[in-house]
Amino acid sequence: MRTVIQRVKRASVRVGDTTVSAIGQGLLLLLGIEAADTEEDIQWLCHKVLGLRIFDDEEGVMNRSIMDVGGDAIVVSQFTLHASYKKGNRPSWIRAAGHEHAVPMYERFVEVLSEGLGKPVGTGVFGAEMQVELINDGPVTICMDTKNKE
Repeated sequence: MRTVIQRVKRASVRVGDTTVSAIGQGLLLLLGIEAADTEEDIQWLCHKVLGLRIFDDEEGVMNRSIMDVGGDAIVVSQFTLHASYKKGNRPSWIRAAGHEHAVPMYERFVEVLSEGLGKPVGTGVFGAEMQVELINDGPVTICMDTKNKE
């Protein structure tokens, strides 16, 4: 499971002309799921995201988590995070999970993150053509992969 975490002043997800999610200060997570991902990956990644100290304290030091600042979150499914680009110039997504595994894993990730955050988490629409808009705060962008926990 891979994620790109962006600290945002605001973010939104549109499908066509409809805004399906919008937040103020918080985190936008692009989430890629592969076939080998498990519940353990979800738990580990949600724990890391909720505890990640990337928000400024009163001294301007990144010392606060999303929990500390009462921030919001949006999670957008992004299978392209598992692109293989080693051969040629056309990416392959062979490692990305198929819908039968990815959809329940994505929904479970959102559920666990929402429970930990203590409020609903915004989402995109799985498999839809989406427009993601954000004001990156900092900018602060962090990549995590559950296969690289060490």
